[in-house]
Formats: sequence, C-alpha cells, structure tokens
Amino acid sequence: MNMPALTTTEVILIVALVVVTIAAIALFLSLRRRRTEKLRAKFGDAEYARAIDEGGNRRTAEAKLNERTERVEGLNVRPLSEADRARFLQSWQAVQARFVDGPAGAVTEADQLLGDVMSTRGYPVSTFEQRAADISVGHPLVLKNYRGAHEIALKQTRGQANTEELRQAMVHYRTLFDELISEPAPLAKAAH
Repeated sequence: MNMPALTTTEVILIVALVVVTIAAIALFLSLRRRRTEKLRAKFGDAEYARAIDEGGNRRTAEAKLNERTERVEGLNVRPLSEADRARFLQSWQAVQARFVDGPAGAVTEADQLLGDVMSTRGYPVSTFEQRAADISVGHPLVLKNYRGAHEIALKQTRGQANTEELRQAMVHYRTLFDELISEPAPLAKAAH
C-alpha cells in the first residue's frame, strides 16, 4: 500500500482540525454539564430526579424543566398584599384549630386554602401536577412536602389515612403555606 507523503502544511491542518474538534467537544460537554448543574440547583435533586424518571432521560427532563421555567416566568406571579396575607393567616389558624376535632376535614381545607393562596398570587388554577410544576420553579425545597401532603390528602379521601398521616400532611402544607405568604415583593425587573 503506497500512501502519498503529506506536506508539512497538510499535517499542520490535520492536527489543527483535530485540536479544534476536541476543543469543540470539550466545550459542548462543559456547557451541558453546567446546564445540568444549574437545573439541579434550581429545582433540587429530588425534582430533577423525578423529571428524569418521568421524561425517561436527562435531555427530555431538562427540556421540560426549562419549559416550566419559561411558563412560570410568563405568569403574573406576585406577592400577597398585606390584607390578603392577614386574611390567609387567619384562615390558616382556623384550619389548624379545626384539626383537633376533624383532622380529615382540616387537611381538605388546608389543601383548598393553599389553592386559594396560589390563585391570589397569580398561579393558574389547574391540576395538582401543573400546580406542583409551577411551584417547583420558585419553591423547589418545599415541593416534596407539597407532593407528600397531597398524597396523604388523596389517601384520606379514600378513608385510608390515619391521624398521624393527616398531622404530617398539615405540617407539609404549613411549610408551603409559610413560604407562599411570606415571600417578599420581587425587585423591579430591569428595562430591556
């Protein structure tokens, strides 16, 4: 087999092409790793893993998480007025007081109250999964609690939740409730 001799210029071009290709691959992998780390930090490990389980792979999951972010950024989510905050705090105290005599009903009321808080804040009224996805963008650390409370509430509607589980649901709901009502007004967005 007779291979033609390469000139010095051709060898330099081949080496340069190989180096550029390797650099491009390294850059691509670095950007992908950074995007993954950013999404993990934003949504938390639990929600990131859940998105992968639901999406089937990392690429699909990350695309869906980015879609969530874009969706919520397009909503008019706002902090509560002082009057709304006071009204919701009073309602929450009443729900907690009713827990002693009727834990199942109190859990149902707590779930409804959270829906009212979210609606007043500007989150659309929709299915639980959509509400949870919307909440995951700004409140990833309490999302697991919200999902847990909702599961217990569903179990309660089937008559299968015991008092300790209902108490735990109230604790979970309280975590999200506290975060939603105490969120300060966002800083004004810079003009583009």
